[in-house]
Amino acid sequence: MHFDTLALQGQAHHFMPKHLRALMEQAQGAMNNEAAEGVPRRTFLKVAAASGFALGAFPLTAGAQGASPAGGLKPTEQPSAFVRIDADGTVTVTINRLDFGQGVQTGLPMILAEELDADWAKVRSVHGDASPAYADPAFGMHLTGGSNSIKNSYTQYRELGARTRAMLVSAAAAQWGVDASTLRTNAGFVVGPGGKKLAYGALAEAAMQQPVPEKVTLKDPKQFRIIGKPTGRLDAKAKSSGQQDYGIDVRLPGMLTAVVTRPPVFGAKVKSLDDAAAKAIAGVKAVLRVPTDRGGEGVAVIADGYWPAKQGRDALKVEWDTSNVEKADTAQLLTQYRALAQQTGTIAIPADVAPLANAPQKISAEFTFPYLAHAPMEPLNCTVKLDGDKVELWMGTQMPGLDAMAAAKVLGVQPQNVKVHTQMAGGGFGRRAIPTSDYVVEACGVAKAAHTAGITAPVRTLWSREDDIKGGYYRPMHVHRAEIGFDAQGNILAWDHVIVGQSILKGSPFEAFMVKNGVDATAVEGMKEPYNIPMRLSVHHPQVNVPVLWWRSVGSTHTAYAMETLLDEVARATKQDPVAYRLRLMGDKHPRHKAALQLAVDRSGYGKKKLAAGRAWGVAVHESFSSVVAYVVEASVSKDGTPKLHSVTAGVHCNLAVNPKSVEAQVQGGALMGLSMCLPGGAITLKDGMVEQSNFSDFAVPRITDMPQVAVHIVPSAEPPTGMGEPGLPPLAPALANAVARLTGKTPRELPFKLA
Repeated sequence: MHFDTLALQGQAHHFMPKHLRALMEQAQGAMNNEAAEGVPRRTFLKVAAASGFALGAFPLTAGAQGASPAGGLKPTEQPSAFVRIDADGTVTVTINRLDFGQGVQTGLPMILAEELDADWAKVRSVHGDASPAYADPAFGMHLTGGSNSIKNSYTQYRELGARTRAMLVSAAAAQWGVDASTLRTNAGFVVGPGGKKLAYGALAEAAMQQPVPEKVTLKDPKQFRIIGKPTGRLDAKAKSSGQQDYGIDVRLPGMLTAVVTRPPVFGAKVKSLDDAAAKAIAGVKAVLRVPTDRGGEGVAVIADGYWPAKQGRDALKVEWDTSNVEKADTAQLLTQYRALAQQTGTIAIPADVAPLANAPQKISAEFTFPYLAHAPMEPLNCTVKLDGDKVELWMGTQMPGLDAMAAAKVLGVQPQNVKVHTQMAGGGFGRRAIPTSDYVVEACGVAKAAHTAGITAPVRTLWSREDDIKGGYYRPMHVHRAEIGFDAQGNILAWDHVIVGQSILKGSPFEAFMVKNGVDATAVEGMKEPYNIPMRLSVHHPQVNVPVLWWRSVGSTHTAYAMETLLDEVARATKQDPVAYRLRLMGDKHPRHKAALQLAVDRSGYGKKKLAAGRAWGVAVHESFSSVVAYVVEASVSKDGTPKLHSVTAGVHCNLAVNPKSVEAQVQGGALMGLSMCLPGGAITLKDGMVEQSNFSDFAVPRITDMPQVAVHIVPSAEPPTGMGEPGLPPLAPALANAVARLTGKTPRELPFKLA
């Protein structure tokens, strides 16, 4: 998922906060009005004081957190919502993001604990909810996306920790009758004159009475003892032992499970239904017609467990009305896209392409990129509990605020009456951040229909793997066409580039500020930069009845591939080293790109180490989400044309790496996901409006035997961190393609690769 696309144009921070806050005001305005007298903002909220420094404000009303604090601190700046210190010294940090594998449930507590001077062995973390306190401090809305979690909350969580520490010190100073400036802190203790100590847990209740400082002094990075150190994840034991609960594991008293049969063509409706056999299945409680995404209609089977619900669904006899919906066909779309690519589209980047006509050397290239499913290991799910005008939701969501608003609209309740219990999610890659809130809206529609039918129990709507892959919201299909003119030295004289693909943002709340002059910013991100080249870039955004969405690293999934393989091709045509050629085109304005690329080159042995017979080097570098990742890979091609990736060396520039272990894991995971775009079976196709793939048997993902050795090296920096959830993905496929091209003499132009 992505929200920081315009940052490359210097516009993200100008437009986004204003517009995204406007989206949230509909819900938060109602919450804020409920605050009335509220709770004093200059003091910590006293919640279950007997248990210690219990500052978990989010269990209170969202309204109490939503009103403007008397002291000028925003809800996102108040420790009361983020820190709880128990009498035994355990520190529980509430994270304002969804953790779905990227490690923020450890990274954000590390940041806060650093400034708090906590004992890391006693730090724990929990998810927040849809309270205004947990909005992204930069964008003003609840979101996990755009690789912004650490980037946007770095200073926020440092200040939260520093404020909490200052209050503990003040409490100790009052108890000892000394000046606070004479005290220091260390690993969960306030240390006083003569070395005497008071544990944070012992100071908890007194610290609650201290004023919250608005201004705090943060540590010099040279003093860090937690930030920057490779740290195991707080959730590692639970996940590795099978004890971690996800949204799919929610169990409530009396809860029922629903599965939905959805139309085979997006937006189609039920023409006729025979549900007699389904109702005869033991455990089935109801069979109900319900609304589905894009104006469609489906049938929900509600039962006392997943298996009877699925059996009931399998027994349904449904005839569908597809007469009024477009039936997308990828083969036909490809023909249409190719024709559009021959025409200049809406200009995204202007440039003079007249020198193409007389260029000494030329490259004409067409690239095709398929639809891609997100296919997280945990399929979509949402549990809904209705209690009069109160609603509770349990799910792993990247945008709890918008999802709460959507639920309120479907169920006809006030937004402040919707309580979101954010659950750990087993992956998502953008699929749990949908402007339409499709799976939440559907689950609420099922719960509403069940309630109307007399069912008062909570209802969990659960998607199967097949539902998930066939259920829509894919990385858009794209066609690129490039015409490049250059001279014998590799100087680019003109570059005319056309991109054809659906707009992710058209029709969404983000269209107003991320679709500029008809150009979806997510479709063109990653083009041209960091290279000093004269490129004219234009786009076509056809409308197709296929729901599309951001897919890990968004536009960079295809723009990086086109850019980095074409540059490599120019380097080969002019007999230049691809690394030296890239460095020359970068000029003197991109030190982070150069540092990442040079680090990958140096650590890989590129140009120095002799490769095994049948292997070749491949190189690519790309910036996304303000971080730069460069890959140097070793690859081969089997006799049947299948590429084999043997090793990957990454050079990463993400400024300060809060947790190097998490950076390493994200790069390794991103590399593997990038590889998935290249291997056979890695495409979603449609025929007569229906998705042809259904599971990992026909939408293939890399297996353990496909995983190469991945060595990750980070450029040292003390600058504030940038995002790392997604940047590891984009440069992998072009690096592999460039190695393949050196072995075969031909750059793969179609993904997944077809070399045989």
